[in-house]
Amino acid sequence: MPRLIGVEEVAKHNTKEDCWVILSNKVYNLTEFVNEHPGGPEVLKKFAGKDGTALFDKVHPKDTLEKYARPEWFVGDLDTGVAKRLLTYDEVTKHNTKDDCWIILGNKVFNFTDFVQLHPGGPEVIIKFAGKDGTKVFENVHPKDTLEKHAKPEWFMGELDPNTIPQELKDAANKEEEEERARRANVPPLSQCLNLRDFELVAKKVLTPEAWAYYSSAADDQETYHENTSIFRRIWFRPRVLRNVRNVDPSTYILGFPSPLPIYITATALGRLGHPDGELNLTRAAARTGLIQMVPTLSSCSFEEIVGGRDEEGKPTQFFQLYVNSDRSVVLDMLRRAEEADIKAIFITVDAPQLGRRERDMRMHFSDEGSNVQSGNDVERDEGAARAISSFIDPSLTWDDVLWIKNHTRIPILLKGVQAWEDAVLAYEMGLAGIVLSNHGGRQLDFARSSIEVLEEVVTEMRKRNMFPSNNFQLFVDGGIRRGTDILKAVALGATAVGIGRPFLYAYSAYGPDGVVRAINLLHDEIEMNLRLIGAPTLKDVVPEMLDLRALHAHGSTVAPRDGSTVFDPHGHGRL
Repeated sequence: MPRLIGVEEVAKHNTKEDCWVILSNKVYNLTEFVNEHPGGPEVLKKFAGKDGTALFDKVHPKDTLEKYARPEWFVGDLDTGVAKRLLTYDEVTKHNTKDDCWIILGNKVFNFTDFVQLHPGGPEVIIKFAGKDGTKVFENVHPKDTLEKHAKPEWFMGELDPNTIPQELKDAANKEEEEERARRANVPPLSQCLNLRDFELVAKKVLTPEAWAYYSSAADDQETYHENTSIFRRIWFRPRVLRNVRNVDPSTYILGFPSPLPIYITATALGRLGHPDGELNLTRAAARTGLIQMVPTLSSCSFEEIVGGRDEEGKPTQFFQLYVNSDRSVVLDMLRRAEEADIKAIFITVDAPQLGRRERDMRMHFSDEGSNVQSGNDVERDEGAARAISSFIDPSLTWDDVLWIKNHTRIPILLKGVQAWEDAVLAYEMGLAGIVLSNHGGRQLDFARSSIEVLEEVVTEMRKRNMFPSNNFQLFVDGGIRRGTDILKAVALGATAVGIGRPFLYAYSAYGPDGVVRAINLLHDEIEMNLRLIGAPTLKDVVPEMLDLRALHAHGSTVAPRDGSTVFDPHGHGRL
């Protein structure tokens, strides 16, 4: 009979020189295997003394242990006697203060009293769920392996007895499930989505009000948000004719890596608000289409899950978007993990020293409040999802810090969120690999200019200084891009490629990875068609002379975007 081993004993073997790992309630001594692990030793070291089942099952075939684990590695079975302890709901509700804080997560009960003041999002959210079930909010904003990585074994108190859950709570949960099914019952066939705005219309119907508010919200009066899309209506083409466009090629190289389109999937947060698989939908779609994915800091899936989601050929190529933590040791750890995961470029977000006031999100009274980035004051309950996940971001970030990061990694560094030519010049002079001209999708400073307008200015000023074009410094833009013509306008003005975020979020919220693939293919078809119509066989033939920019800087009353509804309604009620 196998030896029974308690979690307390496993937790003692938590170094690379003494590495025990729990996999499917079995305990293995993987000390000899740490440095032989094909994925590198860091993953095993992270789970030393812990349960690594969730991530292991996610990235390995079911028969991996049977095929490769040596018999002598097996130490024994996990003693799950403690796990079988059943707690009543009433008992949990008694522990409802910051000094006695029990929380239900996934039908398991944890005593987080010692963790309340250490929570990265501030103590308020922990206290809010003291004596209650916090599963839904927790799963929406945390990677699946968060508890395995960070929860101490002694915090686990036992299982919740489902028979003791009050009927009114069960009825509320059932009602939520029914509402979810109802929202998704009338989703149009994927083939009826003919452009990126169609996905937005469908997503608005299927997402919860909280998720829709977070994804769609923008700063203040949303002037910049609307300008991001409306500015493209002020740029007109000057097509050339009688050019051989039988064959057109929209492919390019982004930081030296091939891409079938001048597009990359940019970083967006909280993917699991829209779909259970979160950002993995983007990883799978990128692998299928050949696009590059930028992995976000604030993903719902863990960094390891996303990079572990690459296919057998190692696709997709992945970049990483970095919010700089006030704790520089965390930054160094992230840089190390990025290098070990073969991340090809790091984009430092520089436009968020404080989060913008996103009122649509705030009105939802998102329940996972974080702490105020700028002050030490308690956060009001209307801060929204954005603040709930961002309290760690360093508002004191400077050019010196960027140089420090550059000097601590071999990965190329770019800045994301540049909004003036002067900063573009400084980035070039610092030896960075490029910049993303971005206003954070209109979610930060309202009345910040559109990235496409800033691009024209940046290229003009960098040309004067012989900094553009450059093989060592690339320009990217994001924000408001919804059509193939938008992308070609950016390329004509000097962008290597564009980042697209929200539309792909909307696509997978409604249709999973197939939706993202469909959206990418639609853009591909639009770009190919418009290359022919403007007389450009390749992207190199898309030049500034093909644009009429006379109205580019004509700031007037912002015109809200057309809703673009062309989604077929099978019930004959017209637009969604």
